[in-house]
Amino acid sequence: MKKSNFWQTRFGFFVILVLTFAAKDLFAAYCDFNLGLSDPYQHFIMWLSPFGLAAAIISLGLYVPRPRLSYLTMLLLDLANTILLFANVVYYRQFNDFLTIKTIQNTSKVSQGLGKSTVALLKPQDILIWIDLIIIIALLAMGKLKIDQRSYGIGSAFAATNATCFMLVLNLFLAETSRPRLLVNTFDRSYVVKYLGLDTFTAYDMFKSARSSSVKKNANADELNQILTFTQQNYAQPNSAYFGKARGKNVIIIHLESFQQFLINLKVNGQEVTPFLNSIYKSKHTLAFDNFYHQVGLGRTSDAENMLETGTFGLSDGSAFTSIGSENTFQAAPQILRQRGYTSAVFHGNTGTFWNRNEVYKNLGYNYFFDANYFSNQKNDKIGYGLKDKLLFAESIKYLERMQQPFYVKYLTVTNHIPFDMDESDTDPNFKTTNTSDTTVNNYFETAHYLDQAVQESFTYLHKSGLYKNSLIIIYGDHYGLSDSDNAAVAPIIGKSADNWTNYDTVEMQKVPYMIHMSGLKGGIKHEVGGEIDALPTLLHLLGINSQQYVNFGTDLLSKQHRSAVVFRNGTIVTKKYVILSTRSKHPILYDAQNGQQLTWKSLSQAEQKRLKKLIKFELQSLHFSDMLNNRNLLRFYTPAGFVPDQPTQFDYKTNYQQMERIRKQAGDRSTALYSQNNGSTTSDYQTDASELKNRRSEIDSIDQTKLNKLNPTKSKTTQK
Repeated sequence: MKKSNFWQTRFGFFVILVLTFAAKDLFAAYCDFNLGLSDPYQHFIMWLSPFGLAAAIISLGLYVPRPRLSYLTMLLLDLANTILLFANVVYYRQFNDFLTIKTIQNTSKVSQGLGKSTVALLKPQDILIWIDLIIIIALLAMGKLKIDQRSYGIGSAFAATNATCFMLVLNLFLAETSRPRLLVNTFDRSYVVKYLGLDTFTAYDMFKSARSSSVKKNANADELNQILTFTQQNYAQPNSAYFGKARGKNVIIIHLESFQQFLINLKVNGQEVTPFLNSIYKSKHTLAFDNFYHQVGLGRTSDAENMLETGTFGLSDGSAFTSIGSENTFQAAPQILRQRGYTSAVFHGNTGTFWNRNEVYKNLGYNYFFDANYFSNQKNDKIGYGLKDKLLFAESIKYLERMQQPFYVKYLTVTNHIPFDMDESDTDPNFKTTNTSDTTVNNYFETAHYLDQAVQESFTYLHKSGLYKNSLIIIYGDHYGLSDSDNAAVAPIIGKSADNWTNYDTVEMQKVPYMIHMSGLKGGIKHEVGGEIDALPTLLHLLGINSQQYVNFGTDLLSKQHRSAVVFRNGTIVTKKYVILSTRSKHPILYDAQNGQQLTWKSLSQAEQKRLKKLIKFELQSLHFSDMLNNRNLLRFYTPAGFVPDQPTQFDYKTNYQQMERIRKQAGDRSTALYSQNNGSTTSDYQTDASELKNRRSEIDSIDQTKLNKLNPTKSKTTQK
């Protein structure tokens, strides 16, 4: 074989595919992924990674004896690798993390509504990930790259695979020398990708996922006892000044999509971005927390819901809702409150299958789930992830007023979601947003302003209808809205310097609002460090329910024993005094929580080092035990005294309205529904400036029986008979 003709051979074609894939893999590593490469040795190890498993996969095409089919097989395997790479690039831009097997398996449960936000994440440079395949296919079609018609024995293919396997073993060996126990302590996926590449990470994650399924089957009650001991030892007694202050009150939770704390009291061009929420934040009847952090992982919004409802963390590798939500046992807020006579519901203008909510909510114990099927569905009514917020609040009243009180309801807003698009008719002509080079940042302030107006309209109704005086209202942000790539543009707006931006500033961006508002409540701005994991015990104590018997990994924010510390899903810990990164390293990275100055571990006294190590161990143990609880479905072995588990099969979200009306009519004079107490509808109390409803008042006032019948055809036929 002549050396000059090597590239026209089958092995030459294999080498071309491997080299071009390696080039784009490294391009993505440097241009899209933040892998934290800190020394030349780490760079060298990463350069080896594409020549291991990724190359071994492509080499499988060499075993195909027929020339054309061999070339096609290698191309398809390279294409599969490229798709995996590209999917991770786009996913990383949104979530700053890598795709896991659980995430991929549950794509169908979260795919609806993702299209526009995915397109918004694409960049011109992405063509470089595909250009090699386009050129190679074109060269084959033009005959510039010829298909080698010679036959090769299996020994030659085996030699190529052996060479790639040697590279994989060498890669693993060098990675282990730089990062011992890399695959044992997979606390951070970026470490595995950095040292071993995406293919090896995906293969290992597949193995780990299969092992997790096996572990769940072999789980036992002894494991639960460890967790119960941990949570009960760290229980925080309720504050007597607040315990039971909201006893018997309705609970209304307003979930502010992608809403960050820095928006509160922020002015753009001399105007407040969220004037109404600012007024609630500063109200003497509001408990507002200015050091409250989201703690979501890959599950994003669903993780926030999970923490709010169950007092447990989201999973380390995917969404609890989509991965385990359909089959796990939960002891969630709706079930706990049902024991006290509460009715529960969720209002969300997206499809019910998004994040698997139509199944998970049954396991959480929600009586009713009003999804997109219950609201208007004209083209201009929706944007991005579902019904616009003003329409959601306005159209929910005809259902809300028929619920028996006390009720526990949650509103999931969606308009303030990436890519933060908004119809021109929905913008406020009196509000002028920023004019940065980052369209996402400019749009973010406009959609946040719209959300603020939507919340104000809902509060106006609560006052007019009389619900306000008998309700506890919780307003919280679920997670960050602007990603790391937007920091440079947003920095000067919030009084920061893009040039001096640090990891401390990134952590500060993870603060979200948390407000508890109720007429007569003694409020004030609280500075305790807390997070979403603390929401459930705080609420239960306000309602006069002791949370000690439930498995909660957070503590009451109002308790004098509250642990003023927060752990993120990636292991970062925030306390009053420190921001601690790389918590699993021998020497964590430290920042002063008050001024953002970086500190050195060695500068701390031995006593302080010991104290911090104990704190780190505790917080990481919280994540570990929460994962153990959820991944092994351990709550099936435990029923607290007085707690009556729900059967998911008892809930039918296709007949929400019919169920409420039947209960209301059967109750007669004993009905506590607002509709009954008012001797008629209160929808006339709801006023909105939503342009979509300007000439469609019936969407607010009237129940569309035709639409409800379509939801449940069997019920419709029975009724007609």
